[in-house]
Amino acid sequence: MTVCDAQGFGRQRGHTDTYRGHEYKAKLLRKIALEIVVNDDFLERTVNTIVQVARTGQEGAIGDGKIFVLPVEEAIQIEDGLRGPGAV
Repeated sequence: MTVCDAQGFGRQRGHTDTYRGHEYKAKLLRKIALEIVVNDDFLERTVNTIVQVARTGQEGAIGDGKIFVLPVEEAIQIEDGLRGPGAV
């Protein structure tokens, strides 16, 4: 798992802030990007856990985030060259 600071905007479209008495529009909002690689056996459990923890309220809200599921062609552990599910 990797946690990265990110900036961006979706449907929120930024917000207005004040700095030293001057108003400005912040178009990019601070966000967190998670990169998680799991074996196929753990995919649904991982996605369901993230949705459950990240959703605000019963119905969710704009800004709760998105999950993209991508295939990983191969995993290779550099330390000893181990390949496949065992390297994850």
